[in-house]
Amino acid sequence: MLESERHTGRIIFLGSVIESERSWKNSPMLFCTSFYDMSCPHLFTIVKFGVWTALKNDTRMAASLLRLHFHDCFVNGCDGSVLLDDTKLFKGEKNALPNRNSLRGFEVIDTIKADVERACPSTVSCADILTLAAREAVFQSGGPFWYVPLGRRDGLTASEKAANEQLPSPIEPLDGITAKFTSKGLDLKDVVVLSGGHTIGYAQCFTFKRRLFNFQGTGKPDPTLDSSLLSGLRTTCPNVDKSNTKLAPLDTATAYMFDNAYYNNLVSNSGLLESDQALMGDPVAASLVSSYSMYPYMFSQDFGASMVKMGSIGVLTGQVGEIRKKCGSVNS
Repeated sequence: MLESERHTGRIIFLGSVIESERSWKNSPMLFCTSFYDMSCPHLFTIVKFGVWTALKNDTRMAASLLRLHFHDCFVNGCDGSVLLDDTKLFKGEKNALPNRNSLRGFEVIDTIKADVERACPSTVSCADILTLAAREAVFQSGGPFWYVPLGRRDGLTASEKAANEQLPSPIEPLDGITAKFTSKGLDLKDVVVLSGGHTIGYAQCFTFKRRLFNFQGTGKPDPTLDSSLLSGLRTTCPNVDKSNTKLAPLDTATAYMFDNAYYNNLVSNSGLLESDQALMGDPVAASLVSSYSMYPYMFSQDFGASMVKMGSIGVLTGQVGEIRKKCGSVNS
């Protein structure tokens, strides 16, 4: 079954994405939604089932797959480098500070890749599988469907240093985060839209604990944080080191449902991360937050468009890179 025939009950048609798809289909770079229609016609079904199985076993995995894709694309492009294990030649991205003991879903991608290899050997890149898995994770969690341009090739190296430098931090000022997005060809609107991915998933206490007890060295909590949320979070994350790895939902309203509740939380000063609530401190970003809180369809439409933009960062096509046989290592 071709991708264009799927999900007829809840497709969100993205005009800008469809226009881009037409141009990609005619591109000599062969970066288009129909890239594997002939070479691996069952690809979408395999990825869909692999993600469904993963979410059945662990509902949190939807957010993990989305985050894994984001962390891949933001470090030297969407080339599957985040999936590579360390070698004698390079330190990979898995143990970079933003990823260590927090990035998940590698085994899900490995399982899907193995199934794809059985069906279509040496045909589909790990980078494309990860991109499709992220889309499926969102859609199967109640979020939008968008068409995914395909034809990425896998990179031959990875960089722990690049991951430490290029990935946004949850305690980074909005200007700094926006600068990192701009360096990837994205903009402030993409910051607001893609931050909406925090409508699913959890964060470890250490990523936001200073908001609860010692915000910016004041010895007091973040004054913008809703008082009832503050009380609950202090119970979950007491001010002791052993609570650092405990988890709290990024969206307390609907932690496993991909919807626009994240933006409602920001409007009511209930964003979990500093970087989330900081969106309300910028007039342009705050206006977008307000719109998405009121118009879920607008958020769904813009999220798909921004995911296509992000998924196009630094892609390798043609004969550049390779099609890995296993996602954790380059071909020998």
